Amino acid sequence: MTISDELEKLADLHQRGALGDEEFSRAKARVLAGDVGSGAPASAAINALRRSRDDRWVGGVCGGLARITGMASWVWRLGFTLLALCGGTGVLFYLLMWIFVPQD
Repeated sequence: MTISDELEKLADLHQRGALGDEEFSRAKARVLAGDVGSGAPASAAINALRRSRDDRWVGGVCGGLARITGMASWVWRLGFTLLALCGGTGVLFYLLMWIFVPQD
């Protein structure tokens, strides 16, 4: 997406009221400075995801997610537990991450 496309998108959001004046000014300055999110920081964070050796109960998945996101590991454990009660999706997600996310 080009800079002009980004600016048009911001102007449209500002006109519709989704962005306030201050938010619009900051976002516009970010776009003009060339600091447009291209997805690289998100992919870098995903590539940095590792299962924890220190903060672990079962496989270290929640400890690794806690380190990457800055949230406490108990929040991730609670989330996986609640998802496990919803048809077992938490167990499925945890097992898949345990298998595919490398260890520290």
